[in-house]
Amino acid sequence: MSRAWQALRALRLRLMGPTKELVGTDQFGNKYYRVPKHESRAGQVIPERRFVEAVNREAYQYQIGDFPAEWEAWIRKKREDPPTIEEILKNENYREEMKQKVKDVSEKDRLLQAKEYEEGLVAEPSHTQVKGHASAPYYGKKETSEDPTSTANTFQPGTWKPPGSDSSQNK
Repeated sequence: MSRAWQALRALRLRLMGPTKELVGTDQFGNKYYRVPKHESRAGQVIPERRFVEAVNREAYQYQIGDFPAEWEAWIRKKREDPPTIEEILKNENYREEMKQKVKDVSEKDRLLQAKEYEEGLVAEPSHTQVKGHASAPYYGKKETSEDPTSTANTFQPGTWKPPGSDSSQNK
């Protein structure tokens, strides 16, 4: 580069800042950019910035999986180099393989468990309905009692009766 060209480039960087560089695109059409480390007009060093221009520009339209994990790691500076399409496809195939293996193992486990229940090797879990539990809306009678009673929604303090003040003695 000639000295004049370098001087013009440096002047443009000082006045307007650096331009964004297209780093790559993913299979969904999202474009990934970086703005290199540069110095501001005031002489402050601005670190490298990475960002994405998404296909769905509305924030409420984003869903899990709209950005590949490899690109997200690059954006968050967890990795230095941007991912390649081959790497993304390889990892996607690996994730699909793992999902299938998990599904197969779960099905095998379910069948083995059913067989153990049939043979009586393992007791089936019991499904009992609890009555009069503390979380029930009404439990017991609302009578005065020496002991406090409580359900999840109500609390009745116990009443104090002086010693020897039985109702049978008052008769």
